[in-house]
Amino acid sequence: MSGHTSSTQQSTAGERLLKNLFLVALCVMVLYPVVWVFKMAFTPSQGFSMSLNPIPENPSLANFEYLLTELPFFTWLFNSVVISLATTLVGVFLACTSAYALSRFRFPGRTTAMLSFLVTQMFPGVLMMIPLYLIMDWLGLLDHLLGLILVYSTTAIPFCVWMLKGYFDTIPIDLEEAAMMDGASTATIFWKVILPLSLPAVAVTALFSFMTAWNEFILAAVFMNRADNYTLPVGLQRLVGQFSTDWGYFAAGAILVSIPVVALFFALQKNLVGGLTAGGVKG
Repeated sequence: MSGHTSSTQQSTAGERLLKNLFLVALCVMVLYPVVWVFKMAFTPSQGFSMSLNPIPENPSLANFEYLLTELPFFTWLFNSVVISLATTLVGVFLACTSAYALSRFRFPGRTTAMLSFLVTQMFPGVLMMIPLYLIMDWLGLLDHLLGLILVYSTTAIPFCVWMLKGYFDTIPIDLEEAAMMDGASTATIFWKVILPLSLPAVAVTALFSFMTAWNEFILAAVFMNRADNYTLPVGLQRLVGQFSTDWGYFAAGAILVSIPVVALFFALQKNLVGGLTAGGVKG
């Protein structure tokens, strides 16, 4: 009996070892490209290194110094921050109010509105580039930060509405009825009852809106023609030429661009899992 138990323990330990080795191999595969980007960023030369060694031979901050001193990096950073924060505020506000109305009220066209939000997610954003360009040109918003803010806000709203509506559906309506019995208006219920309970979903929505504006390149490159209006992705793309590429500068810029998003993930990580899982319970 003891021999059977020991063999079972050995097989369990062997399976656990294989699983751990498999997970370690996956981690190496995922992290190696990131480490390699750090290697290029801290290597003074601008060549494309073919060495598999992820450790830079002569580490230096020259690439970062060039970005921060020789290029209008802080202008691009300011543009990206303004556009991303404004997109987040506008997108979250419109998505919260729309999702609450679709979750709680029954009105003609409600189902059509939900389906229209879903259908818009089936088409790539590039497909809307030409009509958006014509609209921005007609409004005189080309080469203006406000134009990108409006475009990014409208493109992020459909996903955010679906996300928040699913979360609002999980909040018991008894809480609202109790607030109504105490004399609270619909606006008071929304701001002081529903939104405080929906912070996990709002955090996910805000992060998605911020990332949509922060990382987007194609629309920003088409709508912005002046260098002082570039966002960070567009500005860094100028380091990639037709015949040569400054890989060291580009890698250093990629690291700097990633820092705000990583910081947001760490700041909102407590709310991310709850917002994603609860928002997918009902549709």
